[in-house]
Amino acid sequence: MPKLTIDGMEIEVEPGTSILQAAEQLGVEVPRFCYHDKLTVPANCRMCLVEVEGGPPKPQASCALACADNMVVHTNSPMVKKARTGVLEMQLINHPLDCPICDQGGECDLQDQAYAYGFDRSRYHESKSAMPDKELGPLIKTVMTRCINCTRCVRFADEIAGTPMLGQLNRGEDSEIGTFIEQAVDTELSGNLIDVCPVGALTSKPYAFTARSWELQKTETIDVHDAVGSNIRVDSRGNEVMRILPRLHEDVNEEWINDKTRFSYDGLKKKRLDRPWVRGDDGKLHEASWDDALTAVAAQLKKTKPEKTAALAGDLCDLESMVALKDLLGSSHFECRTDRTFFDVSERCGYLFNTTIAGIEKADAILLIGTNPRHEATLINARIRKTWLEKQIKIAMIGEETDLTYPYEHLGTGPQNLEKLIKAKSGFAETLKKAENPMLIVGMGALQREDGDAVQNLAREAAETFGMVTKDWNGFNVLHHAASRVGALDIGFYAKDGFNLADMSLVYLLGADDFDMSAISKKAFVVYQGHHGDAGAARADVILPGAAYTEKDGLYVNTEGRVQMAKRAVNPPGDAREDWTVLRALSGHMGKALPYDNHVQLRDRIVKEWPHMGDIDSTAPAEWKKFGIKSNVLKNNFKPLSQDFYLTNAICRASATMNECTTEFHTESQKAAHMQAAE
Repeated sequence: MPKLTIDGMEIEVEPGTSILQAAEQLGVEVPRFCYHDKLTVPANCRMCLVEVEGGPPKPQASCALACADNMVVHTNSPMVKKARTGVLEMQLINHPLDCPICDQGGECDLQDQAYAYGFDRSRYHESKSAMPDKELGPLIKTVMTRCINCTRCVRFADEIAGTPMLGQLNRGEDSEIGTFIEQAVDTELSGNLIDVCPVGALTSKPYAFTARSWELQKTETIDVHDAVGSNIRVDSRGNEVMRILPRLHEDVNEEWINDKTRFSYDGLKKKRLDRPWVRGDDGKLHEASWDDALTAVAAQLKKTKPEKTAALAGDLCDLESMVALKDLLGSSHFECRTDRTFFDVSERCGYLFNTTIAGIEKADAILLIGTNPRHEATLINARIRKTWLEKQIKIAMIGEETDLTYPYEHLGTGPQNLEKLIKAKSGFAETLKKAENPMLIVGMGALQREDGDAVQNLAREAAETFGMVTKDWNGFNVLHHAASRVGALDIGFYAKDGFNLADMSLVYLLGADDFDMSAISKKAFVVYQGHHGDAGAARADVILPGAAYTEKDGLYVNTEGRVQMAKRAVNPPGDAREDWTVLRALSGHMGKALPYDNHVQLRDRIVKEWPHMGDIDSTAPAEWKKFGIKSNVLKNNFKPLSQDFYLTNAICRASATMNECTTEFHTESQKAAHMQAAE
């Protein structure tokens, strides 16, 4: 391995390591604009120049120069200082003095590096070059006169998002970044362009001119818009969420988040439930006190037989509230699978993403079954694309064809094609058999059927046939779309023998909005506990206002079984309360108080029964066992989840930004389809 000296310090590095990376390992700061450790190296900003003894008599770009034995590198010599000052002076000749009104102010790499390495005046007196702003859609605001042509956004769109819509146009002083044909940047990861931009050329359009970074209180928490469990930072001012940014977690979301996670926060303050409501004798909902509302619910629970009581948990529920509801109602019918994915969940390995999200990078062949990971779990799709780019692995799909941002072989659209694959001796079957770490991903589109347990059994059979399960590797994966689902299954919040919702006299909806409310009997008494006035609240006889995910502490278990902790960033509005405290108060009105009075006691109760819930930010491997039911499968095709990516839950549906995205991008997709048909 190469051994070299940087600023008098010796270091031994892996072959292929650049000088910039080696300097970082030593804690030596080397400024940069174009370099990003998740993107390819263009070496075009020239800010990371260093001096190498014995090399050419000029500074060299450290991001593109590999370390070699006996190199002696200086990162702060007079030659380097002069070169950096000159580079910054050139970068700033066309840059406007926008800092006082720029949303990037206080978080700008150009500001920081100009202060640390720049010159205190400019010798450029000619006319500045002005570039027209681009219209990139409802999420990204552009001020192209600030652009320094670092091409980070171009490389991100091409390499990570897989939608190469941006490019560098023209040459010399006319160089600019833009789309070849004016259009919105149609990718579910477009908000990350804002993060990778080192200047204020790309900023958040919904956040524009609303706050300064130093005014905001920053809370590290977990996203709940899908089952990936992306690590995020919620920035708030007072009691209002102002923006949401990604946090680094290499095993989950790396440093990216999808647009739904980033931009749907405006839905947190619209259509909110901030006080209890009780339906009166006139059939209308009326405001009520907490005492009156809880008394009404307790009276109904007391007079309703347990076998006539049901509880449904929605996609955004935290673990504590589901445990508290389960403890409160005892032997009632519970169900978290409101999307009717009634497959076999008796064994934990049968409903987890066993490979883990980071483990995707070890795979050398992937089979997708009834899933569109680009919409159901965007960050998992990005991880698959990353693996395909690095290793050119073979990928196949059984299900409806769609653009996943990487090439794949389409094997068919239904379970009969999976049966054929299991019996095949050549083609992709041969690829799976020869692979060292093959894996499959079963989506809810394959399990949201009457024969879901039979399809699950087929997928297990495929995993065993193609050697996907070994001592050191488990390639069987179920991709969930709901943040609450794995945690709910872990604690048994489901009906083993099923039940008919139409036969229930009392139905308790814990944030459950995304199912057909007509399935509930018109005579049933419905309690809705949640944070938005969505479908569940419209059907309710009593509404108990709860807290959204940014307004409470809670545990969530992602699709790979990783237990993560969400933190409260702001307080619930009005009289709304954290969900488990509402259930604890309700138990007191019923005369059988739950045995915990604070969050610590509740978590102790959870860990006592389910010990793996105490291992925060870790995944507990599930022992491989038989699951699924062997029976005939239906011949109808797998269908993707019938959800608009931007409107998958109550928060998104209340968000004006998400509704604007739906209008904008659906229109763009329709235009593209018409153009393709015309060609």
